[in-house]
Amino acid sequence: MFNFLQKYLMGPMAKIAQLKIVRAVMAAGMASIPFTIVGSMFLVLNILPLPFPVLEGFFNATFFKISDLYMIVYTMTMGILAIYFAIVFAYELTMIERDEQDLNVNPLTGALLSVFAFFMCVPEMVLVKGKITLLTSITSKEHVMNGIRLTGFVERLGTSGIFTGIIMSIIAVKLYCLCVKRNWVIKMPEVVPVGVSRSFTALIPTFVIAFVVMAINGVLIIAGTDIFKVISIPFGFVTNLTDTWLGVMVIYFLIHALWIVGIHGANIITSFLTPIVLANMQANAQGANFPLAGEFNNSYAIVGGSGATLGLVIFIAFLAKSDQLKVLGKASLVPGIFNINEPLIFGMPIVYNPYLAVPFFLAPIAAASLSYFAIKLEIVKPMLAQMPWPSPVGIGAFIGSGGDWKAAVLAVVSTLLAFTIWFPFIKFYDTKLLKEEQAKAVELSARA
Repeated sequence: MFNFLQKYLMGPMAKIAQLKIVRAVMAAGMASIPFTIVGSMFLVLNILPLPFPVLEGFFNATFFKISDLYMIVYTMTMGILAIYFAIVFAYELTMIERDEQDLNVNPLTGALLSVFAFFMCVPEMVLVKGKITLLTSITSKEHVMNGIRLTGFVERLGTSGIFTGIIMSIIAVKLYCLCVKRNWVIKMPEVVPVGVSRSFTALIPTFVIAFVVMAINGVLIIAGTDIFKVISIPFGFVTNLTDTWLGVMVIYFLIHALWIVGIHGANIITSFLTPIVLANMQANAQGANFPLAGEFNNSYAIVGGSGATLGLVIFIAFLAKSDQLKVLGKASLVPGIFNINEPLIFGMPIVYNPYLAVPFFLAPIAAASLSYFAIKLEIVKPMLAQMPWPSPVGIGAFIGSGGDWKAAVLAVVSTLLAFTIWFPFIKFYDTKLLKEEQAKAVELSARA
């Protein structure tokens, strides 16, 4: 099994993880965490009376009187998340291109050019009687003014625009680097200040990006569509796939198949998932019911870390008989409570360990399945807000679901289910290690 995973999974995924675009997406996902968490906390404040009706009178007399004021925080985080994504993604991609190709490009310029390219695609335009014009449509179902579609705020700047922001950032950065590589830039004398020289260096690339994006927009408008609608087709398919039980199972299989051969599967797979789970979370806040949203991962599927090891680490810390597992359990207990289990994965070890590979796969898949159907069947509310991934068991689920107590219960039950799967395997492994330690002790006493 290990040879198969190494040959057909480890190699290809390791190469994918080293792709420039993937590394830039990882960086953008990490940089977006503060915005998603802070914005989500204000959303939770605004919906707290829903699960706790007893608070409604108090909130009406206090917080709801200034809700328009503090909900601006949510609007300017989750509502414009595509901008943050585009900036960081382009900055990182430009920096990677600069370092690996030894180009004289500036990451900040690359970030600004990407935002410029992205903003050029935000207004909706249509072809009417041979003339391209900005769309204006005010009906009961849609509000579009001068090409800007509004749903509370500018719709395309939110999570639905993340993929477009990434695509336009790639185009902008690649054109910027191409211009610099081919010397299609205005060079200033060395005596000119760096800031002035940098702005003139970006002048021709800006023109090139403007013409290319205009050409793309023009062709798509004539075809009766635009870049947002085109990109939504393949990524919409991926989003729909992740809303299925089978899709969720494939995700958790890949994460743990990579881990079992020594690659940080969570980092690689979740970097692709970040835009999707954030978009699903925002859709849930508007009434949708996507199970795989927000911190579903650390709140339900892998409580304690990859492999859903919280119950495991508690067991070996207090009930293991072998010295090796006792020491490792006590050292890993506190990190495990906060969903950090690298000490366990590499110290036990779980990596390349045939005795523990099966529960490492099955425990998170079982926990994810239980949680998926509990949310899909509307027994438990879906994730509405983003919580920090190290949140202890139950807390992230409770707050992330907008205060649904059943979500906290589900998190605990998922953890117990995962440990039930781990128990016979870790019991066998603990006995094996104990016998080895006893044999070694007998051998050492005989030598003495």
